[in-house]
Amino acid sequence: MRTLTPDQRVYNYRLARARKVVNAFGIMASWFHLFLYANQHGRFYGEVPENRIDVVVANLTVTDKDQPHTNAWNTVYKIVSGDATGRFTIRTDPNSNDGLVTVVKPIDFETNRMFVLTVAAENQVPLIKGIHHPPQSTATVSITIIDVNESPYFTANPKLVRQEEGLLPGNVLVTFNAQDPDRYLQQTIRYAKLSDPGNWLKIDPVNGQITTIAVLDRESMYVKNNMYNATFLATDSGVPPMSGTGTLQIYLLDINDNAPQVFPKEVEICERPDPNAINITAIDADINPNAGPFIFELPYSPMDIKKNWTITRLNGDHAQLSLKIGSLDDGIYTIPIQITDSGNPSMSNTSYLRVKVCSCDMNGYCSGVAPIIGTGLGTGAIIAILLCIIILLTLVLMFVVWMKRRDKERQVKQLLIDPEDDVRDNILKYDEEGGGEEDQDYDLSQLQQPDTLEPDTIKPVGIRRMDERPIHAEPQYPVRSAAPHPGDIGDFINENLIYLNLMNQVKV
Repeated sequence: MRTLTPDQRVYNYRLARARKVVNAFGIMASWFHLFLYANQHGRFYGEVPENRIDVVVANLTVTDKDQPHTNAWNTVYKIVSGDATGRFTIRTDPNSNDGLVTVVKPIDFETNRMFVLTVAAENQVPLIKGIHHPPQSTATVSITIIDVNESPYFTANPKLVRQEEGLLPGNVLVTFNAQDPDRYLQQTIRYAKLSDPGNWLKIDPVNGQITTIAVLDRESMYVKNNMYNATFLATDSGVPPMSGTGTLQIYLLDINDNAPQVFPKEVEICERPDPNAINITAIDADINPNAGPFIFELPYSPMDIKKNWTITRLNGDHAQLSLKIGSLDDGIYTIPIQITDSGNPSMSNTSYLRVKVCSCDMNGYCSGVAPIIGTGLGTGAIIAILLCIIILLTLVLMFVVWMKRRDKERQVKQLLIDPEDDVRDNILKYDEEGGGEEDQDYDLSQLQQPDTLEPDTIKPVGIRRMDERPIHAEPQYPVRSAAPHPGDIGDFINENLIYLNLMNQVKV
C-alpha cells in the first residue's frame, strides 16, 4: 500500500467529508476547479464601434464540472484591471454560464483605441479551505475600438450674442463654427440655415460667418423676452455625411425707436361737469428707460381744444381728461394729445383720442346715444347677407322661368300630337284567346256615332260578346254631326279624334 503524505491525507479527508455532505442531499459529489477556456495564448478578443453602448464585445467561455445551475456551478466574473473608467461590465449568461463583456459607457476612438482587460472567474460560493484558484481562472480580454464618422458639433451651443436692435442689413453679427470630432479624417464642414423665423440672417457655407439681411427689431413678434433664436446646420463630407445643429441666441438690447400711444383710442364723457372726466394711459412698445414716465399735453392748435378741454397727469403712465367748460353739445370729438416718453433722446407723438360727449344718467353712464362703435354687423357680414339674398332671388327667378317654359312646352306638345297616334277613343278590351269565326265577324256599326246605332232593345237577348256595348244606360255626350259616309272607318276615326282634341282644349 502506497504511503500518503500529510497533505494528501488532509485532502482525502476533506474530499470524503464533502462527499458525505453532498450525498446527504442526494447529489452526486464532485470537486473540480473552474477553468476559463481561451486560445493558446490565454486571450479573448473583441471589437466595438465607438460611441456604442449595450453591445456585447466578447464571450468568455468557462468549464465547471460541478452540478449545473447550482451555486457551486454559477460563475461570477470580475474585471481585475484595464478598465479604470468603468466602461465595461461582464454579465453571466444563466443558461451557458458564459461571461458577456458589455460596453456600458460610450468610448471615443480619438481618446482610446484599445482596452486590455484582466478578467477573473469565480463561483458564487467560495471554495473550501485548502483549494486554491488555478491560473486558468483568469484571462485577458483585448478590445479594439473601431472609428466611425461622427457628427460635427458646435463648440458653444447655444451661442449667446448681445446686440442692440436696429442693426441694419449687411452687418456681420458673429462667426458660428463647428468642429469635426474625427480629427484623424480629412473632412470639410459646410454650413446652412435651418431655422430663422424672421428671415433676418444668413450664414456663409464655408466659414460660418453670420450676416444680417434685415433690421433686427426687438419689438418683432418673433422675439420672446428680448431673445431671438435661430438654428444652423453643420454637415461634414464623410461617407455617409453626418450633421449637427447649433442654436444662436441673440439678446436684443432696446433702443428708443417707438413713440408712445394713447390708450384707449375711444372714450365717453358726460356733457355736464359732474361727472365729466375719464382716465387715459400711454403705452410704449419700448421698455425702461425708454418708456415711462410720460408727459401728457394738449396742443395749442386748434384753439378750441384747450378752450374746451383740460388734461391732468395722475402719475407716470396715467392722465385724466375732462371738460373745461360747463357743457358741450352731444357728439363725437377728436382730441389730439401729445405724449412724450423718457428716452434719451426722448420721442414724442401726437395721438388722437375720439371722445363721445353725451347726456349722462345719475350713475354717470351715457344714455340715449349709441356707442361710438356699435355692436352691429361688420362689412364682411353685410356682404355675405347681400350675396345670400342675390342667390335666393336668382333661384326664384330661375324657378319661375322654368315653370313658364314647362307650360309652353306642354301646350306645344298637345298641338303637335298626330291624330293617328291618339288612341284614347279606340281601345277595346279583349278577355278571350283563341276565338273562332265569331270573333272575326265584327259589327262595324259599333264604330258609328251613337245616334245612328240601332237601339239595343231590338237585339235578341242572349249571351253578348265582350266587345259589345253594355245594355245599361250610358253617359250622354254632345251631339255630333253624322258622318257623311258611315262605312268609311278611317274618315270616321280621324274626325272623331279632331273633335276630341278640340274638346280637350276647351276644357283646359
